[in-house]
Amino acid sequence: MGPVTKALRRARRTRSRYEGSASRPLGGYAGAMAAYAVGTAALTVLGRARRVRLPERVSVADTVLLSVATHKASRLFAKDAVTSPLRAPFTTYSEPAGEAELNESVRGHGVRHAVGELVTCPFCLSVWVATALTAGLVFAPRMTRLVNTMLTAVAVSDLLQLGYDGSKQLLHAAGAKANDD
Repeated sequence: MGPVTKALRRARRTRSRYEGSASRPLGGYAGAMAAYAVGTAALTVLGRARRVRLPERVSVADTVLLSVATHKASRLFAKDAVTSPLRAPFTTYSEPAGEAELNESVRGHGVRHAVGELVTCPFCLSVWVATALTAGLVFAPRMTRLVNTMLTAVAVSDLLQLGYDGSKQLLHAAGAKANDD
């Protein structure tokens, strides 16, 4: 038995022990991690080839913009109805999920299932989005700051919309209670 056959048997045994009675796409997860590592390595090689210098530090303002923009872009990609065509190959529509968001079920097995979990999870996507936006701050800082500012403005607008709507509902409920008294 060769080393490749031994490694495959060991991997199958590990997967079987990990999964128990559940079916988890460990190979798909490994593929997603490999894709992330290759993408990050490619950015590093590109940066070195273009002699791009890393900043000494990232300012607090950039960190705040990056954080809010990462949050908004991750939710936009993972939950927004308009971006559902991007998720459709990996998911099935389930139901609305509150204000302008959707719940979707992941479908398929292996890589398709793993990608479905990635593209429907804003927490999972945030690592990829933050990496892309951080790379943008290194390669094209002015444009990236503009994009981060726009995404931050949309996130703040969302909060204001929800606050406005919540205030209207509270006023309506208070008026209904006053009429009942």
